[in-house]
Amino acid sequence: MILFKKNKTRMSFYKCVKIILMVLGGALSALGQSNFASKTIGVGVVVADLERSLDFYVNGIGMVKTGSFTINEEFGKRSGLTNGVATNVTILKLENSPEATDWKLMSLGSKPAHPKPKHIQDDTGMQYITIQVKALQPIIDRLTQLKVSFLGSTPTPLNANAHFVFVQDPDGTFIELIGPLQ
Repeated sequence: MILFKKNKTRMSFYKCVKIILMVLGGALSALGQSNFASKTIGVGVVVADLERSLDFYVNGIGMVKTGSFTINEEFGKRSGLTNGVATNVTILKLENSPEATDWKLMSLGSKPAHPKPKHIQDDTGMQYITIQVKALQPIIDRLTQLKVSFLGSTPTPLNANAHFVFVQDPDGTFIELIGPLQ
């Protein structure tokens, strides 16, 4: 069957359908992505002790402070975020770049309502983050100086070029660090 005949070009029905599906597939794929203004997800983390957590993430992991903002009582209530409790939020990133994910730490002065997990299966919700690094040894050295406990047999070799280090932040969030030792 000949679907088109123009300028001595012939296109089969199946080839025409294939082209239409490719165009539609690309358009639908683009529509699914077009609703987001950023390709990163900012993560808000409520911690019991802000200074202790900043010490862990900045001086241990090696994140950098890139900003801060305040959620006042009125906005906290109106937005539904805090039911009227004010808080300061400190923004950390792996590097000071617009493409880097925001790791937003805040403390509301409360202690956790559940025990600190020992393994990722001990609770539901976000349990761990993964950070790809260029060299693990400097981070291992910094975390050792901060007396952070390493979990499992760490560093664990993954392949010839990468190792796996597993730790917890002061509030129990697990941190996977993956990369070469040096």
